Amino acid sequence: MTAHAALRRADWTARAQAHADRADALTAAHRERAARGEKHPVWDFLFTYYAYKPALLRRWHPGAGVALQQAPERAGWRWYSPAGDDGVVPDAALFRAEKPQLAQLVERMLRRTSSRPGQFGCFGLHEWAMVYREREHRHPAPLRLGQRGTDAVVEAHELRCTHFDAFRFFTPEAVPRNREPLTRESQPDREQPGCLHAGMDLYRWAVKLGPLLPGELLLDAFELARDIRLLDMEAAPYDLSEWDVRPVRIETAEGKAEYVRRQRGFAERGAVIRERMLTAWLGR
Repeated sequence: MTAHAALRRADWTARAQAHADRADALTAAHRERAARGEKHPVWDFLFTYYAYKPALLRRWHPGAGVALQQAPERAGWRWYSPAGDDGVVPDAALFRAEKPQLAQLVERMLRRTSSRPGQFGCFGLHEWAMVYREREHRHPAPLRLGQRGTDAVVEAHELRCTHFDAFRFFTPEAVPRNREPLTRESQPDREQPGCLHAGMDLYRWAVKLGPLLPGELLLDAFELARDIRLLDMEAAPYDLSEWDVRPVRIETAEGKAEYVRRQRGFAERGAVIRERMLTAWLGR
C-alpha cells in the first residue's frame, strides 16, 4: 500500500499517549463504578449495548494511508501493511479484502445517511413505545407518569421511528403504531441523520473500522454517543431523579421544543463526523 503521509516515531507515540490519556478520562467514572460493582441506568449502555471495553478506546491509530515510522511493535497488527524500514501503515484494501460485507455495509450506512435530510418529529418516543401497555419493563427505573399516563402519551402521538435497533424493542402493541414497519434489511434505506441512535451508532462504525480511522475521531464519535445518550434518557418515560437526570418532558410543547433543538445540534455534529470518517477511510 502507498502511504499518503508518514509520522515520525516521536510524533506518533506522543499522539498515542495523548489519546490514551483522553480515553482514560472519558471512561474513568465507568471504570470506578465497575470496580465497585455499581450499575448506572444511563451510562452503562455505552459499554453494554455497545459491547466494547474501555481498553479498546485507549488504542490509537493514525488512519488509513498514514504510515508510522519505526513501529516494529505494530508489524503484526490487523489491517496494517509494511511501509519502509520498520514502518507500518493501516491498509484499507486489506480491510475490504478480509471483510467485504462489513466494508460494504459501513460505507452504505454512512453515505446513505449523509445523503438524506434529517427528520425531527419523533420526540424520542421510541423509549415510550418500548414500555407501551407492558407490565414488565426492560429498564429498572419507574415510569415518571405511571403506566396509564405513559400509554396515553404514546396514544396521543404518531410514532415515527426510523431506526430498526430501537423499533425491534417496541412492545407488540406499539409495533403497528409506527408510521412504517422496519426491518434489518431495510435499515440502510431508512436511517436518517436526525435520529439520535443513528448518531450514537457512529461510535459502532468507528470501532468496526479500527485502524482505518484516526484515534481522535474514534473518541469524538464516543463523545457524541455519550452526549446523545443523556438526551435519550432525559426524554424517556423513566423517573431517573435518583441519578440526577432532569427530564425533558416531551409530552409538553416546551419539552418537544427543547428535544428538537438539541436533536438538531447532534445531527450537525454527526454530519461532520460522518464526513470525516469517509474522508479518512476512503478519501470521500
